[in-house]
Amino acid sequence: MVGIILASHGGFADGIFQSGSMIFGDQQNVKACTLMPNEGPDDVRAKMQAAINSFDDPDHVLFLIDLWSGTPFNQANILLGENEDKDWAIVTGMNLPMVIEAYTARMTMQDASAKEIATHIVGVAKDGVKTMPEDLMPAGAADTAQPEQHDQPTGAIPEGTVLGDGHIKIGLARIDSRLLHGQVATAWSKSVNPDRIIVVSDNVSHDELRKTMIQQAAPAGIKAHVIPIKKMIEVAKDPRFGNTKALLLFETPEDALKAIEGGVDIKTLNIGSMAHSEGKVAVNKVLSLNMEDVKTYDKLKEMGIQFDVRKVPGDNPEDMMSLVNKAREELEKK
Repeated sequence: MVGIILASHGGFADGIFQSGSMIFGDQQNVKACTLMPNEGPDDVRAKMQAAINSFDDPDHVLFLIDLWSGTPFNQANILLGENEDKDWAIVTGMNLPMVIEAYTARMTMQDASAKEIATHIVGVAKDGVKTMPEDLMPAGAADTAQPEQHDQPTGAIPEGTVLGDGHIKIGLARIDSRLLHGQVATAWSKSVNPDRIIVVSDNVSHDELRKTMIQQAAPAGIKAHVIPIKKMIEVAKDPRFGNTKALLLFETPEDALKAIEGGVDIKTLNIGSMAHSEGKVAVNKVLSLNMEDVKTYDKLKEMGIQFDVRKVPGDNPEDMMSLVNKAREELEKK
């Protein structure tokens, strides 16, 4: 596995390391190396060397650094010059999209070298610079990272048309009270590689502000839609969606149950987060359930639905029914 060093002036590297872990999960063979105000060039180079020595494979190292020509870059460049025979590379202008893409590349491009990953992530890093409102972008600025083009039809498709095998493909169905956020837009979308992200919610489908925000948060190359549960049931039976690979997002388990009862072919539910509110009990850091949720998960279990309790793809799954039973016991005490 390619080792990754995040290097910066001050604590920036520590912060982006923490942010990357929140979004993509804890990563092996990644170290943050900082140059603090009371330190000099030798100090940061020593930190980098210690990080390299700790990696499983020191022959393959990617340096992601904040600033070209700064001290962290200069010291990494010295190390690079001393190890020209190794698969080492440096990329400057470090930002969070770059770091997430580097993590993704290590996971999906398993035989890729550090130099190949370096080339791959530059476009994504540039594409991460955007403005809102969008018309503030300088004239001529365009996305440099070209999104994968999915084979999707354009324009109206006559009713009754059968595309592919006539059945929508559900790459992931996730329950997450935050719906489309960083972990979904980066880690899960890259793992599943859908061409559509569909938020299935009666509540959100009637909230124009939330709908707009979700559509704007969609990753490059992936369309985001917000539809009511009834519409999702119709989509699941419509042969025109036979070439569609979707990532479904539900705000609550109750919404997911209604969709499944209506005929949406979901065999496994990924459980991401369920926000705490009055009447709920916390069963881990991100999941809070009330008695209605407990009964809903009981019913889903009886229907043969499997549960995959993970915030991000790299996490180890938890036992959902153990968490449900924990909530049941605490709620019954009240």
